[in-house]
Amino acid sequence: MNVIEMENVSKTFGRFTAVNALSLAVPQGSIYGFIGPNGSGKTTTLRMIMRIYHPDPGSGWIRVLGETGTTAANDRVGYLPEERGLYKKMKVRDILRFYAELKGCRDFKVRVSSWLERLGLSEWADKKVEALSKGMSQKVQFISAVIADPELVLLDEPFTGLDPVNADLLREAVLELRRNGSTVIFSTHDMAVAEKMCDFIFMIYKGTKVLDGTLESIQARYGTDTLRVKVEGNGFDPRTIPGVEKVIDFGRLQELRISQQTDTQDVLAELMRCGRVTHFELTTPSLHDIFVRIARPEAKDAAALPPEAAHA
Repeated sequence: MNVIEMENVSKTFGRFTAVNALSLAVPQGSIYGFIGPNGSGKTTTLRMIMRIYHPDPGSGWIRVLGETGTTAANDRVGYLPEERGLYKKMKVRDILRFYAELKGCRDFKVRVSSWLERLGLSEWADKKVEALSKGMSQKVQFISAVIADPELVLLDEPFTGLDPVNADLLREAVLELRRNGSTVIFSTHDMAVAEKMCDFIFMIYKGTKVLDGTLESIQARYGTDTLRVKVEGNGFDPRTIPGVEKVIDFGRLQELRISQQTDTQDVLAELMRCGRVTHFELTTPSLHDIFVRIARPEAKDAAALPPEAAHA
C-alpha cells in the first residue's frame, strides 16, 4: 500500500516552474529521503503533500493516506516545516501540550513527559522557548510534529544545525517512529544520512524528478566506476594516471573515477609506483558523487546522465 501517490503534478509561481510533471509513490512504513539542491522543489513538493499548496489546475492529482481532499488540517499527518516557528514566550511543556490538544490527544501529559525525557529536555520543561538553544528548539518542534503518533510524518531538513549527539537522538526517534508503523519522509542535504537511513531516495532537480528508488538500484544505474584509494607517498597525483577521469580528494582518501575501458590492475600498478597503497577499493559511486554529477555536471557527466536527468 502507498501512503502517498502523486501523478503528473506541477506547481508554478508566475513564470517559474517549481515542480514539473512529478509522479511519486511512497510505500507504507518506509523512510523516504528527499534530496536535491536548494530551490529544486523539495519543500514545494512537501507543501503540496500537506495541502498548503495545491497543484496547478489540470496538472495532476495527489492522494495522501487514501484521501484526495484539499484541506491542510489532518490529524493523521505530522509536519516539521522548513521555517521553524514556536511561541517564544510559552513554556516548553505548555507549548507541547497545546500541540497535543490540537491533535486530539487525551493522554497528552504522559506523551509530553515521555518525549521530553527521550530527547533530553526534561530539565527544560518549565523554561520558556526563548531560553532554549537552536538545537533544543528544533527538538521541541520535532516533538510537536510527532506528539500525536501520526501515520505519516513529513520532516523538512530535520537534522540541520544539530550537533552529533542531538542528531543521533533525532535519528533514533525517526527510526522508532518507523518501527511503530509510521511512514517518514524527510528532506536532507546530508547524503551520508540519506544513504544510511532511507529505504528509498528521491531526487528532484530544477523541478523534475531525476532519481527515485533504493540506493542500490540508483547506484547500479551508474555502474562500478569508482576507486577509493589511500596512498602513502610524496607528490602523489592520481590525475596523471591513464584512465582516471576525475579525482575527488578527501585528504586522507581519494576517489578516482575511471573510464569503462580502464583495467583496475593497471591503475593499482601505477599507484604502487607512487607510494605504499594502504587502501584500494572498486565500488559504485556514492550518493554524494551521484548528486554532484547531476547537480553540477561536467560535459562527460551530462552525456552519461539517465534520460530523465538529461532534460532536467
